[in-house]
Amino acid sequence: MDTATVQRFLDGMKYEAERTGPPADFPQLADIPGGRYVEHEFLQLEREFLWKRSWLYICHVDELSQPGSFLLTRKTGSPIIVVRGKDDVIRAFYNTCRHRGGPIVKADNGCSDGFVCGYHGWTYTLEGKLINLRDKRDFVGLDMQARSLVQVRCERFYNWVFINEDPQAQPLEEHFAPFIEYFRQFQPLQWRFVMQEGFDVKCNVKVLMDAFLEVYHLKSIHTNTVDRFLDHRGTTIALYRNGHSLMVTPNRRPDWVDPGTRGMPRVETATVVSAKNNPSFNFFPNLVTPVDPTGAPFLLFWPTSDTTMRIECHWFAPDWGGGPIPDLWNVRIANFDRILAEDLQFAEAIQQSMMSAGFTGMPLNYQERRIYHWHEELDRRVGVERVPERLRVKPLLARYCEN
Repeated sequence: MDTATVQRFLDGMKYEAERTGPPADFPQLADIPGGRYVEHEFLQLEREFLWKRSWLYICHVDELSQPGSFLLTRKTGSPIIVVRGKDDVIRAFYNTCRHRGGPIVKADNGCSDGFVCGYHGWTYTLEGKLINLRDKRDFVGLDMQARSLVQVRCERFYNWVFINEDPQAQPLEEHFAPFIEYFRQFQPLQWRFVMQEGFDVKCNVKVLMDAFLEVYHLKSIHTNTVDRFLDHRGTTIALYRNGHSLMVTPNRRPDWVDPGTRGMPRVETATVVSAKNNPSFNFFPNLVTPVDPTGAPFLLFWPTSDTTMRIECHWFAPDWGGGPIPDLWNVRIANFDRILAEDLQFAEAIQQSMMSAGFTGMPLNYQERRIYHWHEELDRRVGVERVPERLRVKPLLARYCEN
């Protein structure tokens, strides 16, 4: 962050802590229609036009450590291989043989010199090129160069790898601006992969994701944890184009340090906004990360059906030098899991309530405007003309988006 941006957030936290109501020109937010969380036809539109056409985090380069390293993901609903080629470039392909659709790999991860379809033996390089097939004599006139594996857009945000099934998608670096500059303070190219874990939850993916876009709930469910050190009333928010957003929540005491991070390597170039407060980024649609100079989780929210989801926590840290991951990380992750459990406790019950006649919509307040911003972007991605009129979100926040 440059000096002006740092000051903008410092001033913003002071303003939020002292205000007696929303800004005078801030609009009354319309209710979010309840059907957006439960109606199958709407959720099918979401699947097709959001999850199939967004930049989605898949892995860190550490997880593809050498040429031939690959992993298989089905998070978008399509089987996709992400692989480091012999030229050291990371690419993504549909896990689909160009003959009759057999899977190119069966394992979730591994390392290989190339790919051979187990169905009929068609053989591909790590770069996706078809180089051999059984009984060539019977494929008269087959253009092998035209039968390479079908590629999926694959680009990097520093050392984090994202994919997008939309060939026409905006380049990742443009799409995630200004986060490119914001993250530079953390020296992200020096960060390493720590570990990942995941939890299945019985709710629509947006039910849980909403909780990570606001801090209005802190005093209710995080009374003995997060609320003890974060002051939710001072939270300042920035909305950006493409649905992204950032909220910065001040520590209750300027000198407070998370005891779970004591003794861990720190990035000393982090600004005061990040070193003395709690910034939480939302990379639209499904990545939330509260970044600290000692490390951060990437929280990924994945739909598994209309009424179920999976949350994944991928942890990263500044380089700790040689040897295994420091033992301090076991304590830190265990502490975070306890906080996460507090967020999960109501998810299934909320889903059940949303499917009843008692839930007609969500009246959001000024503090919850990131949720409204997220839904505005969802309608833009789907195409408002495809959304039934009764389920549309009225566009209100465009003029509040920052450059």
